[in-house]
Amino acid sequence: MNIPERRFGEQDFPLANGEGKSQHEEDEGRKIRRLQVMMSMVMSVIGQDPSLTLEEASELAAGAKRAALAMFPDKELAYDLLYKPRLQRLMRERFRIQ
Repeated sequence: MNIPERRFGEQDFPLANGEGKSQHEEDEGRKIRRLQVMMSMVMSVIGQDPSLTLEEASELAAGAKRAALAMFPDKELAYDLLYKPRLQRLMRERFRIQ
C-alpha cells in the first residue's frame, strides 16, 4: 500500500466515525447535539401548539435556558446570543407581542 508523503502544512482530519477524537471532544459533541435537539423541540412546540398559552411558552423557554445552563454552566453569554433572540422572535410572532 502506497502512503503519500505529507507535504508541509498539511493536516490529518478526523474521520467521520470519530477516529482521532478524544473522549472529552466526543462528550462535548454529544452535549451540543442534545442542546440543539432540545432547543429545536422547544421552538417547535412554541411555534406549533395551538393550545399553548403565553405563560406556558414563557415557562418552556425558561426551562430550556435552565437545562442549557445545566449542561454548559459557563456559557450564558453564548445562550443569550444564540438562542434568546430566536425564542424572543418566535414568541413575538406566535403571540403577536410588540
